[in-house]
Amino acid sequence: MALLTAEEYKQSLRDGRTVYYRGELVNDVTTHPVIGLAVEHAAIDYRMAHDEKESSLAVVNDGNGRYSRYYKIPRTPDDLLQRSALIERATTLGGTLVVLIKEIGTDALFALHLIAAHMDRRHGTNYLPRVEQFYTHCRDNDLAVAVAQTDVKGDRGKGPSEQNHPDYYVRVTAQDADGITLSGAKVHTSVSTNAHEIIVLPTRNFSAGEESYAIACAVPANAPGLTMLASGYGRGGNEFEHPISAHHKMMETLTVFENVKVPWDRVFLNGEVEMAGPLAKTFVEFHRFTAVSYKLPLVDLFVGASHLMAEFNGILKAGHVRDKLAKLISYAQICRGMAREAAREAKTIDQIAVPNAELINIAKLYFATNYHQALAWVQDIAGGLLVTGPSQEDLKDEQLSALIEKYLGAAETSAENRLRLMNLIAEITATDFAGYQAVLAIHAEGSIEAEKMTIWRQHDIAPSVNYAKHCLLYTSPSQRDGLLSRMP
Repeated sequence: MALLTAEEYKQSLRDGRTVYYRGELVNDVTTHPVIGLAVEHAAIDYRMAHDEKESSLAVVNDGNGRYSRYYKIPRTPDDLLQRSALIERATTLGGTLVVLIKEIGTDALFALHLIAAHMDRRHGTNYLPRVEQFYTHCRDNDLAVAVAQTDVKGDRGKGPSEQNHPDYYVRVTAQDADGITLSGAKVHTSVSTNAHEIIVLPTRNFSAGEESYAIACAVPANAPGLTMLASGYGRGGNEFEHPISAHHKMMETLTVFENVKVPWDRVFLNGEVEMAGPLAKTFVEFHRFTAVSYKLPLVDLFVGASHLMAEFNGILKAGHVRDKLAKLISYAQICRGMAREAAREAKTIDQIAVPNAELINIAKLYFATNYHQALAWVQDIAGGLLVTGPSQEDLKDEQLSALIEKYLGAAETSAENRLRLMNLIAEITATDFAGYQAVLAIHAEGSIEAEKMTIWRQHDIAPSVNYAKHCLLYTSPSQRDGLLSRMP
């Protein structure tokens, strides 16, 4: 068992995988000008494990040896809190961008442990030993693991078997003594370009007649027949104007399976339609806990950058500014508090601590539905220079720099520092990177509607209803008797 160094991680990605970026085949993802930036960002997790200041959080040393804390199966609320702290810390080092190369894969592995154990008990299958074997392989080799869950779907008003062609959902096209064959495509597959393994999960419930779509398995990123079309979203830039995205990047792909062979020991669900939905849901509850944990550095930056800009602009004492700062602080701390409470209120199933589903969905819903209002508060405090300020080239010109310093000076700092802070705030509120974060806020880890449905299903409404009935007893006797006679 060995914890990979950042360089060993990068070297391991030179494995002949098939990745395209803007129509061109990428021969080496580690040296590509865009994907290589994502590789460097992902290497944060590997650097943390070898950093004396970070390793106590990033690494676990127990009966299984020394390994990444991401791979520690949570048994207690404290395990979940430590996991959340690691995700938050790694994202902080990533400039508010989650690293995700072990976070998402282990979310899936925890869910697979639970569902496999349930199926083996209920149906006499033998999935759990396969899950445990694959988990040990990933843990002991310190692997980066992506998850391909969201099918491309085609006509969303139709089920998988009603589409114009059968591959809008990933499916099993053949089975033999060696394993299964996959065809179809998944979309929004994060970190797949620079992961070692890709776990395939179902995206929804399936019904009788859709058995071929009820599939969960693991595929190496360089598997024959697997093609990744990397998203071209996001423009590069210099460090002055793009202080985050010049250093940090995460890739997503359209992940295409064309007759991909998967051996049986890597198959974790195969045709059990009644378990496809529960597996998808169980993964998402772990992953929403990850989501709220990695949102925390971003909302903290909303607070800190806004406060600092108010100081630079000389408006910190203004009542309306303090009002917005108080709301931003509340936004950040409610998200943080809800994530921690979801860990503390975890439910233990088969000796695995599962974050409280109701609370973590409330946290994610609160984050998502208040995100754009928070952006507005930050932009209002910062001002229009977010999008109208001078460029790096202007600052490098001696004559123009003097004009900038003269006319764009600030209350507490130089004009250059003021512009640097403006550009940092623009990165999280107004640039391509900000747009990327804003879309993630709404759609990543499940939609707002999915979160509301989960809250509705998880909440125990009976005590509230019973209390309402109790309060009705304070009416007059005749009214009370009439009301009680009509109650269920």
